[in-house]
Amino acid sequence: MILAELNVRHTRRHMPTRRVALGDHYLPTGGPGYGAVLLGAVAADSAPGLDPEQQDALARFLDDARRDELSVPRIAMRYRLQTDVHGLDRSRHRIVGEDAVGGNGDRPRVVLELDVHGRADPQLIGTVMAAAALPTRDARQIAFRAIESALARPGVLPEGVVLRRLYEGVPGARPAAPGAGGYGAGPALDPWRSVPAERRWAMEVLGLGAVMTIDRDDVQRRFRRLVRLAHPDHGGVVIGAAERIAELTEARELLLTVLASQTLA
Repeated sequence: MILAELNVRHTRRHMPTRRVALGDHYLPTGGPGYGAVLLGAVAADSAPGLDPEQQDALARFLDDARRDELSVPRIAMRYRLQTDVHGLDRSRHRIVGEDAVGGNGDRPRVVLELDVHGRADPQLIGTVMAAAALPTRDARQIAFRAIESALARPGVLPEGVVLRRLYEGVPGARPAAPGAGGYGAGPALDPWRSVPAERRWAMEVLGLGAVMTIDRDDVQRRFRRLVRLAHPDHGGVVIGAAERIAELTEARELLLTVLASQTLA
């Protein structure tokens, strides 16, 4: 059962432009207030990833939002804020209620899912945008207090919840890319359904299919071949070449990291 959910839409790490939009969200502030708890948790977990300049910019951005002076589109914290989510990647954060392991009448456990595959700064921007978008003044005040309290204690997460970090995004979800539209899990029989979103993105960038085995030598061969095709010195188009090579490099590094972790396991 979903108790709270926040979707932050943003450009991928390798992209030279930086854009953020608020995606779908369910952030109740009444009763247990799981929506405010989630916003605070995302803020607390992301805050240590900011540099000092971004921390100062966040304080100003949060102050503008509290005073109802948050306009979109605008530039904030080196990012362009917008409402269009076309082609943007997604980080999904949730609080869910799950049946206790083993059953036997145990109380359901509360799980905090934090999607940590993206940069920290768009997650913080997303929490502020979500708080500002809540429908009532009381709800907004509760949300802003939760965010500010979390920023005062960076890295400290709520007690009494089970923490689950999604290092490669949401399993089964189709990663958005420039020129792509929605971001969905696809049909039930989708062969990608158990593959984390970041890994799927990297495999698709290097031309690997869902049922193909990831092999270090194959990854390196594909990377070198595709880089040659993209490089202007070998006939590649100059416009967009740097971005394409950066994309290939990020995909290779991600898959090599996956292979290294599997070897250690």
